[in-house]
Amino acid sequence: MKFKGTRQWLMLMLISCIGIVAGLGGAAGQARAAAEIRIYLDGVLVEADVAPYVVPKLNVTMVPLRFISEGIGAGIAWDQQSKTVTIIDGSSTITMTSGAGTASVNGRAIALDATVQSRAGRIMVPLRFVSEQLGLTVLWNQKDQIITLLSPTGPSPVPVEPDAGTGGGTQPEELRGAWVSTVYSLDWPSTSSYGKSEQQKAEYIALLDDLQGMGLNAVFVQLRPSGDALYPSALVPWSKYLTGTQGKAPDYDPLAFMIEETHKRGMTFHAWFNPFRATVDQKVDALDPLHVANTHPEWIVESGGKLYINPGIPAARQHIIDTVMEVVNGYAVDGVHLDDYFYPSSGTFPDDATFAMYNASGMLSKGDWRRNNINTFVRELGEAVHQAKPDVQYGISPFGVWRNKSVDATGSDTKAGVTAYDNMYADVRTWIKQEYIDYVAPQIYWSLSFSAARYDTLVDWWAREVRGTDVDLYIGHSPYKVGTTEAGWQSAQEIISQLRYNEQVDEVAGDIFFSAKDLRRNPLGLIAALRQYYGAAS
Repeated sequence: MKFKGTRQWLMLMLISCIGIVAGLGGAAGQARAAAEIRIYLDGVLVEADVAPYVVPKLNVTMVPLRFISEGIGAGIAWDQQSKTVTIIDGSSTITMTSGAGTASVNGRAIALDATVQSRAGRIMVPLRFVSEQLGLTVLWNQKDQIITLLSPTGPSPVPVEPDAGTGGGTQPEELRGAWVSTVYSLDWPSTSSYGKSEQQKAEYIALLDDLQGMGLNAVFVQLRPSGDALYPSALVPWSKYLTGTQGKAPDYDPLAFMIEETHKRGMTFHAWFNPFRATVDQKVDALDPLHVANTHPEWIVESGGKLYINPGIPAARQHIIDTVMEVVNGYAVDGVHLDDYFYPSSGTFPDDATFAMYNASGMLSKGDWRRNNINTFVRELGEAVHQAKPDVQYGISPFGVWRNKSVDATGSDTKAGVTAYDNMYADVRTWIKQEYIDYVAPQIYWSLSFSAARYDTLVDWWAREVRGTDVDLYIGHSPYKVGTTEAGWQSAQEIISQLRYNEQVDEVAGDIFFSAKDLRRNPLGLIAALRQYYGAAS
C-alpha cells in the first residue's frame, strides 16, 4: 500500500465529509437545527457539501472516506480482500475492519461503537473515534450550531457563548425521499423501455436527476411488485415490468445499477417490498413457474381480485423474509422498507382453515391472531436484517390512521373509514413500543383542512407514539392529490404548509412523497415550491 500527503490533508478530508451534522452524540428525536451549522478547523470556517449518516440506535456519525480512497487526499488505504481501512499519521497507525468490534491503534485493540462499513465503494468510519485517535479536539456548541475541530498545535476555539442546552445531539440530514413505483410501470421503467436496458438506465438517471434537483436525497424503489423481482433471484422470477414477460431476464442487473447511480449522487437507496401481495390480478396463466402461486399454491389466498400470500402460515412468512434477505445480503442497500400490504383492507380473506390449524389452542380471536401473525413477521424480519447488517435502516409505511378515537380512546381524533389496526391487522403501536423497526412512515395523505382526518392532528398523534423510543418518524405525503377536488389540494402550497408544520414537531425526522411521477409532472408548480423550500432549509 502506498500513502502520500500529510495529516492536515486527512483532517481536511474528514471535515469536508461532515456535512450538516448537528452533533456527535445524543437523542435521535432532537429537534431539527434552526440555523445552518458551521464547521471550523483550527479557527478556519470549512464549507462542507457532503453529509454523513448515523448508525441507527448507536448515534454514531459515520464519515465517508471515498474521496481519499479514490486518490483525493492522503493517509488512507483500503484492502478489499480483508475489508480493512488503514490510516497512517506519522507515528500512529489505525486499522479498522468491517464487522470487527475493535480497532487497532499502533497494535493496541480499542473498542468501537460502530465498525467500519463499505457501501457501494464508499468506505465509512466513525468520526469521533478517528478524530480522537488523530489527536483532534472536538467541540460542539448547541446554541450557535458550531462544530470546532482543533489540532494540538492549532489556535484557540472559535469564541462562542456557553451552551445552555441539554447537550450534543447527532442529527443526520433530514430524509427527503420519494417512492418509486414499478408496478404497472407507474414511475419506472416505462412500458416503451421493456427489454431495452440502455433506455431503462437513461430513464432512471433522469428520474434521479429530477428528484435531486427538487431537493430530495433518498429513493424508495419497489423491487418486488407482483411476487417477482427486479434483481436476479434464486427464489422468485424476474419481474415482467423489465422485459414485458415474467421470468425473462434482462441483460443487466437493474438493482446493482440503480444502487450505484443513486449512491453516485450522495443519495440513499431503500429497497421497498410489498410483503404479502402475490399478484395484482387473478391471471395465473402468465405467471412464471418459479412464481410463488405455482410453487406453493397452498399459501395463496384470493381476495378482492388479487392473490395474496397467507400471513397465517409460518413457512410463507419465512419465504418472504428469505426473499428480502437475498437483497440485504447481496446488495449495498441503505434500507429495507415495507408498505401496508399485510392483510387486505376490505373484502373477505378466507383463512378459516389456516386459523384453525395455527390457533389450535383457541387462545386468540381471529383479529388478534392475524395481528400476531404480522407482529411476528415484522419482528423476525427486523432481527434478520439487523443481524446481517446492523447499519441498514428497517422501517414500515402503514396506513395513516392507526385507530379512531371513537373505537379506542388512545386513537387519533379522526373519522377514517379504514384503519391500520382493525382492517389491515397492523399493530403499529406494538412495532414502535417494542422497537421492532427503526422508523415508521405513516401515509398521512390528507390536507390540513380535511376534517375527517386532518394532517396536523395525525402528525401530532404519530409524534406522541414515537416519543421516548428510538424509532424515527418520517411522514408520507401525497403530491398525487395536488390539483384534485379533495379539500385542501387546490394549491401546491398545501405540501409546503405540511412541511412547515413538521418543522414545529421535534419527532419528525423527514418526509417521503408518493410518488416520483407525481412530483415530476409538477402539479400547480410544486417543483418550484419544493426547490424554494428545501433551498431555504438546506
